[in-house]
Amino acid sequence: MNLWFRLIGYLLTLFWKAQLEPPFGVSTVNFRLWPTDLDLNLHMNNGRYFTIMDFGRLDLIARTGLWHAVMSNGWTPVLSTTVMRFRRELRCFVPYRLMTRICAWTDSQVVMEHSFVRRSGEREGELAARGLVSVGLYDRKAKAFVSIDRLMQEIGIDAVSPDPSSEVAAFLQANEALRAATAAPATPDEQAQSSE
Repeated sequence: MNLWFRLIGYLLTLFWKAQLEPPFGVSTVNFRLWPTDLDLNLHMNNGRYFTIMDFGRLDLIARTGLWHAVMSNGWTPVLSTTVMRFRRELRCFVPYRLMTRICAWTDSQVVMEHSFVRRSGEREGELAARGLVSVGLYDRKAKAFVSIDRLMQEIGIDAVSPDPSSEVAAFLQANEALRAATAAPATPDEQAQSSE
C-alpha cells in the first residue's frame, strides 16, 4: 500500500520538476526508507530495490517527453534483464536518492543504470547499491519491440549510443547468453524431469 502513496506523492511533485534533456539527462528521485521496506535483517529488502527502480524509469520517461510517445502509440515498457550490486545497507528512516541514467542502447533495448545514494548524515553521498537494467518498449499491435531509431524520431532527437563501458558490455554479453540459453530447446534430461 505504501507504494501507492509513494506513486501519488511522486505524481504530485512531477508538475514542478524540470524537464530532462534526452537521452542523457539524469533523473533524481528522493525517498526515505520506511518500516514497510525492511526485511528480517531490518535493512532495505532486496526486492524493494527493484520496485523503487521502477520510479526512476518512470521519472526518466516522464521528464524526457517520452511519455507522450508511449501513451499515444500504446507502447508498454518491458524490463528484460537486470543485475544488482549491493554495497552498503540502508536502514529504517534513512533518506536516500535514486539516480537513473541511460548508459547505452542496442537496436531495440536501452541499458539504464540505477544508483541508490544516501542523501544526509555523515555518510551522505555514499553509494548503497547500483543496478543495470535492459528495457525496451513493446508494441502490442505489432507484437514486436519498438526500434530505438523510431523511438528517437518520436521525441525528435538524433543521437548515437555511447560506447558501452566495460561493465555495460559485460552486462549486454551476459544478457545475450542468457537469452540464447532460455530460447534453446530443452535437453532430453530436462524433458524427462518436466514429465515426472
